[in-house]
Amino acid sequence: MARFFQRIWASFLAFCTMLTGLCACTSKHPGKPASTPDVASVKDADLSFSADRIHFLNTDNSDAILLESDGHFAMVDAGEDTDNPRGLPGLDLPGFEDSVLAYLKAHAADAEGKVHLDFIVGTHAHSDHLGGFDTILADPDVSVGRAYLKVYDSSVINAQETGEWDNQEVYDQTVAALKARNVPIISEPDGTPFMLGKCKITLFNTDDPVPTEKVGENDQSLGVLVETNGTRVFLAGDMDDLTGDETRLAPQIGKVDLLKVGHHGCEGSSTPAFLQTLMPKICVFTTGEYSHNVLSRERIRDICNAAMYFTARDGGVLALLGENGDVRCYGEIHK
Repeated sequence: MARFFQRIWASFLAFCTMLTGLCACTSKHPGKPASTPDVASVKDADLSFSADRIHFLNTDNSDAILLESDGHFAMVDAGEDTDNPRGLPGLDLPGFEDSVLAYLKAHAADAEGKVHLDFIVGTHAHSDHLGGFDTILADPDVSVGRAYLKVYDSSVINAQETGEWDNQEVYDQTVAALKARNVPIISEPDGTPFMLGKCKITLFNTDDPVPTEKVGENDQSLGVLVETNGTRVFLAGDMDDLTGDETRLAPQIGKVDLLKVGHHGCEGSSTPAFLQTLMPKICVFTTGEYSHNVLSRERIRDICNAAMYFTARDGGVLALLGENGDVRCYGEIHK
């Protein structure tokens, strides 16, 4: 009965937030989707346009991104999972680990059904980003070359997250899964660029300043810059500006053609100065058109006039990366 009233109260709060147009993302999975406009289906895409591709999977309000270039593959985050190791009511969430693994096998496998990921990036220790990695790593048909994963330090994390979320557990599960498969872990990436096929990859927020007060784990989130043939894409993870990360990093990142919007567009992310510096033509939200990202959508429209895509609304998004900023996006890559 208590759980029933908790759900009723949560629905009431979400309804009030929608009415007032607030952008209050205090949990990892808020809101309800709006109507679906027409988005070109991947079935109508000319896939010969480019072998440099970014697959933004539909994992509701979580990140699972497959990078593809010239026959090479890598992953940035792996979506929410069904695990709830602490038995917390707020973490009884639908998981997507099986659908993420199925997508990998359908789109990244060789002729023998084997998937090799040159590397994986775990942007930060939240279950809606790391959750699916242990399932992927446990599959004998999947191999991983190396992992970029910063050390999780609970001593700098605020009481809400240490008390109500499973940051430590999902981090420990991911590390254990990597060690079980003998995958090297790069826990102190230095921002030196490296290649994935024909794409240059650069990690940002690798030297996050030591906070002077307790922060959220989003403060530690890595960002990933993908560059190929004069086209630039920034995957912002859950980066925001609550402790100045967007302000600090925007000049280093520079102008991009596509932005994976930080923190699903929640409060504190996509600040005007950040958008004015990056000025993307296309923005991809790893979520739907929900009440928590209204403010980010308005800023993107007013500052960048960028085309906006939503993984939960559009059935996932496939971005084909052409030359000199020519990016073509398609939906319905999976449901």
